[in-house]
Amino acid sequence: MATRRNFIWLLFILACVCSARAEWTVLSSEVQAKGPAGVVHAITKARDGASGERATLHFALFPMKTATLRVIDDPSRSRLDLAATMQREGCIAGVNGGYFDPDHAPVGLLISDGRLIAPQKKARLLSGVLSVANGRVVIQRAAEFSMKTKPTAARQAGPFLVEAAKPVAGLNNVRAARRTFVATAPGDRAAIGYSSHVTLAQLGALLATPGIAPDLKIQRALNLDGGSSSGFWFDGEGEPFSIAEQKSVRDYIGVVAK
Repeated sequence: MATRRNFIWLLFILACVCSARAEWTVLSSEVQAKGPAGVVHAITKARDGASGERATLHFALFPMKTATLRVIDDPSRSRLDLAATMQREGCIAGVNGGYFDPDHAPVGLLISDGRLIAPQKKARLLSGVLSVANGRVVIQRAAEFSMKTKPTAARQAGPFLVEAAKPVAGLNNVRAARRTFVATAPGDRAAIGYSSHVTLAQLGALLATPGIAPDLKIQRALNLDGGSSSGFWFDGEGEPFSIAEQKSVRDYIGVVAK
């Protein structure tokens, strides 16, 4: 009986490993709408070649020459959702931000409009920092980040999903959930995005897949707060597109024109 249980457990582990290594195939990746400052909304559909699972990703892609990111803090529990906050702040696109505790306090570094709201924190999960200095968006390992750059915006989050254009090894491949992320690419291009239910390992593999987004080869990507916090909003041609978060969050990441 014990041998049978061990065999089943081994099969489970092997399945997780194989799934994590499986290659995703991009089924379609198209620009859906265009906004100001060269910001575009793209939707990608992909399939896991091993399991047959499918994922849908939404990107807000932008050139750093004409657009950048803001970290928008909401300490008052105003109950304004992502869509209302983005419209109030004049953003072109947005997603939810980083982690927060049960008292609604930010977990990890948070800098909004040049003000330090919460200090950097050492934690295995908080492995990266998104920051903006002189309008340039940078994703760094937490140990690489320095306040000497005088960032106007920064948010600590994690885990790292993609580094050097490759998926990060060792990511969780068991729990699937809605996800949001931020990514940077060569040519001073960046993106914020949302994914349908996937594991962290699957998201890392997806974002490192060639052709995952139009004209964007992701070099680095960082996971934001996921699950029920995940939301995506884009204001382009016609009515704004919105995937609402399922609970109120502490902060948001918005794309704005320079």
